[in-house]
Amino acid sequence: MEKKLPYYRHLQGPMSFLTFFLIIVGCDGGGDNFLPSVERNDPRPNVIVVMTDDQGFADISAQEVVDDIQTPNIDKMAQNGVRMTAAYTTAPQCAPSRAGLVTGRYQQRFGLESNRYTPLPLSTDTIAKRLQDCGYATGFVGKWHLDIDNNSVNWFQENYPSSDPYTFGIDSVPFEVRKQYFPDSRGFDDVYYGKKDLYWCNFNFKERKVEGGYVTNNGYRLDVITEAALAFIDRHQADPFFLVVSYYGPHVPLEAPSKYLENIPTNMPERRRYALAMIAAIDSGVGAIMDRLDEHELQTSTMVFFVSDNGAPLGIHMEDVPITNNSGVWDGSLNDPWVGEKGMLSEGGVRVPFLVQWEGKLPHGIIFNEPVSTLDIGATALSVAESPMVGDLDGIDLVPILTGEVPVPTDRVLYWRFWDQVAMRKGNWKYLLAGNREFLFRLDDPNPEFMNIIDDYPTMASEMKAELTQWAQSMKRPRMTRPFLTGQELEWYNAYFSQ
Repeated sequence: MEKKLPYYRHLQGPMSFLTFFLIIVGCDGGGDNFLPSVERNDPRPNVIVVMTDDQGFADISAQEVVDDIQTPNIDKMAQNGVRMTAAYTTAPQCAPSRAGLVTGRYQQRFGLESNRYTPLPLSTDTIAKRLQDCGYATGFVGKWHLDIDNNSVNWFQENYPSSDPYTFGIDSVPFEVRKQYFPDSRGFDDVYYGKKDLYWCNFNFKERKVEGGYVTNNGYRLDVITEAALAFIDRHQADPFFLVVSYYGPHVPLEAPSKYLENIPTNMPERRRYALAMIAAIDSGVGAIMDRLDEHELQTSTMVFFVSDNGAPLGIHMEDVPITNNSGVWDGSLNDPWVGEKGMLSEGGVRVPFLVQWEGKLPHGIIFNEPVSTLDIGATALSVAESPMVGDLDGIDLVPILTGEVPVPTDRVLYWRFWDQVAMRKGNWKYLLAGNREFLFRLDDPNPEFMNIIDDYPTMASEMKAELTQWAQSMKRPRMTRPFLTGQELEWYNAYFSQ
């Protein structure tokens, strides 16, 4: 059930007297309000991006890595489309990863390198804005994480140097300034954005459009996002549309209603059990979205992506601490068979589940083993929308590769920089610099990243480091790494690597 709320319930930190009296018109909920199909005139396809939060590589059953998970609806996507086994996000942390995905550019180009560098700069266009400009209806539901929040340390230093976001919260910034960074100001026509209970929205589940406002919705946070996605599809079935469905799960806090939890066996760590229940809720949402496309006869005119924003946090030792513990702990998801976790540039931090389905256009049941990136989603969306391709994008159009129209790129180069780590993949080689520690791996080895082979291939390591340095120096903040890792990074790399 939704309830209209004033501004101040969204804010953290002290509440100003003025803010208390600012009331926004809300977006009432509505339940299932399925609309009958209508005629579609624009032949350009829809694009839906389903993004999960902190879901590890292992945790769709189609990956065939673990046997305790069942994701039948996501698996059906794999059966009816393409499953990527070497898919990467651009960062091992939420905000920078999402910045790369929604812009189609390495986030280092515009400086959003970690959570502390939010918000997404106003000078940077999103893929949604570019699609909006060429006639697409655009929507965003779920977790955004690219606006001003209490992590936006650098933004506050540059714009409000007398305000400490940790002390005063974002209430020290005028609402109209904050709103510039909301998704409905960044190219998304319809939004129902938020993480849990509180949402900013400009549409509801009954009407096409309402005045923007905050609402509470006490429904289960993952089901709420599914419901919002279905409402968007209903309203825009006659339009070519771009929709991002951003589930806040299995990210902590771990929570799941009995309808999902009761189907998960109890003979496992409790954190794992809750993560599986949350993933089951996401899988149910994927099934509902695909069913709604079928009901509107949109299955052949919709490309659907499924991807995680980064690898799972393991808390290093995957301790089964109480689910009420939400700080620096395992979220119950798994990155197997890869090394490392969220926050690391090893494979466990940046290699993610990635599926794409487009009925009648892409092949069925294909496993694609060459490297792809979440950067490719934007380039692919613009291409199928017949939007002018902009030269500043870093991704590639996947459709002609997956359909065999162009050769598969076997020597593709991908780059990463996060905190005090930089890395590069070129073909099957991976070079990683963490502080002053250098690693070289062959990712086609049976157990990649378990053995540092840099001493055996010093020339390859030197060449890759030089190329990576050139890339890093060309970014907004030209640098490689600092010589020493932070305490958290040091703990990770000491735990996972012997050198």
